[in-house]
Amino acid sequence: MPQLMTVTGSTLVIAPAPHPRRPRARGPYARLFSLPGARAFTAGNLLARLPMGMFGISAVMMIAGQRGSYALAGAVTATGLATTALVAPWTARLVDRYGQARIAVPATLIAVLGSVGLVLCVRANAPAWTLFASYAATATTPNIGGMSRARWTHLLRDSPAAHHTAMSFEQAADELCFMLGPVAAAFLCSAAFPEAGTLTAAALLLTGMLVFTSQRRTEPPVSAHRAGRSPARTLLPVLGLFVPLGVLFGSMEVTSIAHLEARGLGAATGLVLALQAAGSCAAGLLYGALPPRTLRTCLIALTAALAIPWAAAATGSLPLLAAALLLAGMATAPTMVTAMSRVHALAPEGRLNESMTLAVTAILTGIALGAAAAGTLVDHLGPTTPYALPAAAALTALAAGTMATPAK
Repeated sequence: MPQLMTVTGSTLVIAPAPHPRRPRARGPYARLFSLPGARAFTAGNLLARLPMGMFGISAVMMIAGQRGSYALAGAVTATGLATTALVAPWTARLVDRYGQARIAVPATLIAVLGSVGLVLCVRANAPAWTLFASYAATATTPNIGGMSRARWTHLLRDSPAAHHTAMSFEQAADELCFMLGPVAAAFLCSAAFPEAGTLTAAALLLTGMLVFTSQRRTEPPVSAHRAGRSPARTLLPVLGLFVPLGVLFGSMEVTSIAHLEARGLGAATGLVLALQAAGSCAAGLLYGALPPRTLRTCLIALTAALAIPWAAAATGSLPLLAAALLLAGMATAPTMVTAMSRVHALAPEGRLNESMTLAVTAILTGIALGAAAAGTLVDHLGPTTPYALPAAAALTALAAGTMATPAK
């Protein structure tokens, strides 16, 4: 250890130098975003991802406000969702084959033009079929979450623990954007003008995608192993897990809205649903700092948590229901992170983005089925009993997950 010399009166004193402080250990997220380029592509990713929670409600409020028909608005957005389920895997396949920047930018431009076209057709009182055609064009929107996960996978291919943290962050980002997106869209459409939500979402999507794709040094290279059959057959067991998870999400939202409105608490709907998303976001970030659990463990916890809202709703207590939905949300993020990890493990080389998009498509299919089934149950059984549907969906997901990951 180096020594210091000092003079005290007429005496020369040799004293040891103070012990150097050890640098404070950085947390897993600090290490994650210290990677070159990580912050830049994440900023673009978040900008482009926020509109995913804005487009649907913006279109509904704009069309219903200008045309006076929620039926038309719902049909247009449902058509867009169905078109996305068909188009998104093909867009993802092109991204895997030719690279993110080469495909994502023109695909985003088509989607933005579709959004602008929708605004113009609504304003011009154009025939209804033009609304369907314009909104269907937005189906070319690239899966920005999948492309971001692919970048992390490329950057962290030799660090499983850091990859787990990155996937947990991505799930938390999904929840955050789908929590804030509808709120921002509703505010813009009501406080500014009906088209404000759609136009703002389109601008954010284009800006974020340009920022994201400009970060070329973190873009995963195009794989030479890009030919062959679709990964759908390889992923079929795990895709069977994502459909009931989607049913869970879709049925929970519709049931909660109906339950609260039936009790005269419709004004609290947004807050209560936001609690569920906030619980999932917080749990996702926490899960990223902890060792990963098995898919079966996560699904068992999810199944147990999804039985609580059913019991809480039966009491008629809003605080109990809000707490139950918070706990249910906290159980979903670890399950989604772990399930997506299975997709990563099974995805053929060079087909990662397409594989993740197939998982998202399965979730969207489940959401549509869950929302429709919950609506039917609400009409026939009242607004409380349908809380059994998310619980049943979680149990089905547990069975599907057990079959997809057989015991060693």
